Parts: sequence; C-alpha cells; structure tokens
Amino acid sequence: MEILNETVKAESLKSFRSTIRKSENALTSMAAKGANTTLVAKRLKALRIGLAVLEQVWDGKPHPYTHEDLAEARILLAALLPSIEGIRAKSKLGSPQKTLLERRIKSLELALQEMDDSTDKDLS
Repeated sequence: MEILNETVKAESLKSFRSTIRKSENALTSMAAKGANTTLVAKRLKALRIGLAVLEQVWDGKPHPYTHEDLAEARILLAALLPSIEGIRAKSKLGSPQKTLLERRIKSLELALQEMDDSTDKDLS
C-alpha cells in the first residue's frame, strides 16, 4: 500500500460518503417511481463495503462483512471505474466536477487495493 497523507485519506472517505448519499437518494427516488432498484441497491452495498474497508485500515474500525461480501463488492466497484473515468475525460480541466470525479476514482482505487491486499493476506 502506498503511503498516503491525511488529506488524501480524508478526501477519499468524504468522496465515498458523498457517493453513498447520492446512491441512497437515487435508490429512494427510483423506488418511489416503481423502477427496478436491484443494480443501485447492489452498488450501494458495494460502496458501503468499500468505505468500511478504508475505515478499517485507516481508522481501525471493524466491519461485519465476509470475504464473499468483499469479493462481490470488489467486482461491482471495479465495474464503476470505466464509466467514471469516461465522464472525467469529458470534464473541463480544473472544473469542480473533474476534481470530484478524480477524488471518486482515487477513493475507489484505494478501496480496491485494500480489498486485494486483504485477500492476499488471507491466502498467505
């Protein structure tokens, strides 16, 4: 794991929390409209797991998730990256949206790395 300063850690946690809030709002809105919420619900769970993994590593907070939960979350979070990267590529340089997307990508990458590291530790 790379050495991270406290600012990067704080921004990553804040990014995850923001993404979770947005996903919760989307889920509520979709459910009210009678739309299929399966994918959003799965992504929301994966985001919560990603946040929990980072909080465990950085803050020592335990989480209740199993290895199966982590494996499923890892797949879903990794699948989010290409679409976020595509949106970032289309964003204007220096715009708040581009900054937000860069932080979101960084936070997802860090969570994925920690999930990989925890899997590697379990195999050894």
